[in-house]
Amino acid sequence: MDPHLLRTYITVARLASFSQAARELGYTQSAVSQHIAALEQDLGAPLLTRRPVVPTPAGERLLEHAEPLLLRLDAARADVVRIAAAPRYGLTLATTPTAVTPAVLTALPPAGVTLRVLTRAEIPAAVATGTADLGLVDGLAAPSDPLRLPDVAPLTTHGIAEEPVSVLLPAGHPLAGRPGLRLGDLRDARWLDAPDTALPLAEARAASAGGAFRPALRYEGTDLHTLTALVAAGHGLALLPRSAATGAAGTVAVPLTAPRVAHRTELLHGGASAGAAGEVVRGLLSGP
Repeated sequence: MDPHLLRTYITVARLASFSQAARELGYTQSAVSQHIAALEQDLGAPLLTRRPVVPTPAGERLLEHAEPLLLRLDAARADVVRIAAAPRYGLTLATTPTAVTPAVLTALPPAGVTLRVLTRAEIPAAVATGTADLGLVDGLAAPSDPLRLPDVAPLTTHGIAEEPVSVLLPAGHPLAGRPGLRLGDLRDARWLDAPDTALPLAEARAASAGGAFRPALRYEGTDLHTLTALVAAGHGLALLPRSAATGAAGTVAVPLTAPRVAHRTELLHGGASAGAAGEVVRGLLSGP
């Protein structure tokens, strides 16, 4: 399949419009129609209904394959460019809100740094496609176990930090005075579903071998201050690394005592890192 046709198809399906896809891609509407017709002919199946413009069952299945395929192609291009190109000035670091450790701040160069806060799902793709030189991802894991990351490209990962996990509660919560909390005892509590700021509820369910962990409120941002304010106002509990949970106004951070898990941070890069990115990688790996 021609990747140009796949890109056109994904855009039409996303926008549900041939004319809007043509404007976004810089093609004529006729060219977009020809791309879709050529792809349908190649596959021997209709992919889109025309009025309204929605994927057919075959088109839905193609979408599941097309985006990972194109991401892998972009990653291959970026990997070759990284090897062939001279080291460039500056550094773009993609990170989650809770992955920037003191060691990372120390390792960053004094100038030329762009810090991009992205979701956990976006960071591996950003590094793979070259829109970020390095990535920092974090999550819940058993001590010394690696994180489970999406397989978007052959990326190199290094564990650079682990710290205890805390349950963040509002100051007046009945459990706020406990010396420690077990995750299994909180299955039916009110939780904040904040997958891009707090530790994801899906990871909490996996760590406790099941349980409801029903969200009372979903927060789709990446701002820690907003998250802690929601906890302080009683909208739900959150799991955070101890360093991020401690000292937030109107809240109490209680250590998670069971199961035995840690907040793990990993560094991602593609192939051999040179220039400023290489200096950061070497600095983090040689640190204490």
